[in-house]
Amino acid sequence: MKLFERIGIGITFTLTAFVTVCTGQAGVPQESQRQAALALEQQGKNAEAEATWKAFLKAQPGSAEAFAHLGLLEARQEHYKEAVLFYRRAMALHPAMPSLRMNLGLALFKGGELKQAILEFKPLLKTEPPTSPDGQRLAILIGMAHYGLNEYAEAVPYLKEAAARDPQNLQLRLALAHSCLWSRQYPCVLDTYHEILMLNAESAEADMLAGEALDELKEYDGAIQQFRAAVKANPKEPDVHFGLGYILWTQRQYDEAAREFQAELTNDPHHVQSLAYLADANMQLNHPEVALPLLEKVKVMNPSLVLGRLDLGILYGNAGRQQDALHELIVAARLAPDDVNVHWRLARLYREMGKMGEAKAEFDKASSLNKATDNALLDKMSGAHPHPSPAQEPSATKVDK
Repeated sequence: MKLFERIGIGITFTLTAFVTVCTGQAGVPQESQRQAALALEQQGKNAEAEATWKAFLKAQPGSAEAFAHLGLLEARQEHYKEAVLFYRRAMALHPAMPSLRMNLGLALFKGGELKQAILEFKPLLKTEPPTSPDGQRLAILIGMAHYGLNEYAEAVPYLKEAAARDPQNLQLRLALAHSCLWSRQYPCVLDTYHEILMLNAESAEADMLAGEALDELKEYDGAIQQFRAAVKANPKEPDVHFGLGYILWTQRQYDEAAREFQAELTNDPHHVQSLAYLADANMQLNHPEVALPLLEKVKVMNPSLVLGRLDLGILYGNAGRQQDALHELIVAARLAPDDVNVHWRLARLYREMGKMGEAKAEFDKASSLNKATDNALLDKMSGAHPHPSPAQEPSATKVDK
């Protein structure tokens, strides 16, 4: 897992040496064995240290310290599941052992058990002053755990707190900006963007994030300006040309959009969305002979891309290949059952084929979907609760961001 590298912090496992107090004192041989295990551990001789701790456990089966150190040794070797098992054994014996809960949380985090890691980190955060190094580290860990779980709204307050206490951390702010964008907190994206500019005035990634936020706010001129800045800052940034091309495409600036989609394909020949939108832009520019081979390539690369299937259906229909068109549009309708345009195109094709019953059914679906969309918009404008409607899938003419 690369989350630590992503936010630019170094985290290591630590364990305070702890001697288990039992009835009576441990014998000299056991203490000698314990000291030998600690020495081997400090020398980085993990296998020898592990064997010595296990031998020590045979004589002292209730030693929380031994289990904790075995967990540490497994974690050093990136055997996080095994580390968690040993740490939990130690927790059952001595839950208050210094650093143990933190080490358990780190092993869970690095092993991808993010929900469980959060459960260990949150009680620790309550005991740490927010300004302390451990408080800062825990805020980042909890925020990034939520981020890794795609729980972006939950991640935002932790990442905000961490970013406020580390004004020079660029990567932390990028993670915060992404979380704000994906949880639809667009003013937060723009605020964080301005903080990022203070650290890196030429961040293409930050320009793209601001552009996406402005696009969602329907400030299209500003969004285009941000994506142009991103292209200028780094024309090789993944998705940068596609992002600019897509916004231009939504504004029906198809000629320039096509150039941007082609530029993205120059950077990444396997960028299937750029290929699909390049084809669509050529259709809008009345170049079906250019669009058709592109769409047939899209179909091979990603048969589930709705836009590719829809546009193929349209081109086949225009060329008189009605059965081929019908096949593509039926597939598109199955992939995006709530896409109005797909049903409308399918209805028109059925009518042209003389299948009036099927045409009426598709026109009725399109009309019903349009009505549901209009009702939802009216409810949103009036502040009322939306009318019940089927769950919406991404439209065939709207990229899944």
